[in-house]
Amino acid sequence: MPNVLIADDNMEIASVIKEYVQREGYNVFYAPDGEKAVELFKNEEFDMILLDVIMPGMDGFQVCREIRKQSNVPIIMITSRGDDYEKIMGLGIGADDYVVKPCSPGEIIARMRAVLRRIYFDNNTAEKKKLKIYNLEIDMENFSVSVGGNKAILTKKELEILWVLAQNREKVFTRENLLNSLWGYDYYGDCRTVDSHIKRLRAKLDRFDHQKWNIKTIWGMGYKFEVKDNESEC
Repeated sequence: MPNVLIADDNMEIASVIKEYVQREGYNVFYAPDGEKAVELFKNEEFDMILLDVIMPGMDGFQVCREIRKQSNVPIIMITSRGDDYEKIMGLGIGADDYVVKPCSPGEIIARMRAVLRRIYFDNNTAEKKKLKIYNLEIDMENFSVSVGGNKAILTKKELEILWVLAQNREKVFTRENLLNSLWGYDYYGDCRTVDSHIKRLRAKLDRFDHQKWNIKTIWGMGYKFEVKDNESEC
């Protein structure tokens, strides 16, 4: 079972979060303070760390710095202080997300899922940086796209949308899937953001011949990358 470390000096809050995390299929370790969190981290392999900021002795910022010296394990910081400078500091020292109390356990689970999706996307991109489908070539290493040898000038977000859809051709992605995966759970936008980016992406790709493939709208659901005869080059 994947392991999650919960570090929080409030045992009551930690026990509620623990119950929800266990329902997700994780094995949960608990640390009541920063020193214990670092000790557990050094002796166990973790897939996610939920880290309270305000703890006696070593606080969450110190714990995060210590962990980042050795590992890129996903860290979500949880705190009752929502000052912008603290959020910026937490993200700046390596946290993947920052949640302000009071927050529901459901929100924490949703943020965990969003962080893991983003990390999966990054890892998948790192493992396979190039994709060719007929006359479409996507190179994530150089952030470039060409159609029939002609370069398409895309923004980073348009490129990421195209990469996700093309890598998972014939799979339907809802607007919420794309919004959460590429913008993040805490993005203060709505699903029209996805529609706007898809519209601009299509307009740029429509300048070139792409009879064998297309970004198709699945009405009432979302979008998919359609290959016309299901025969693609990879």
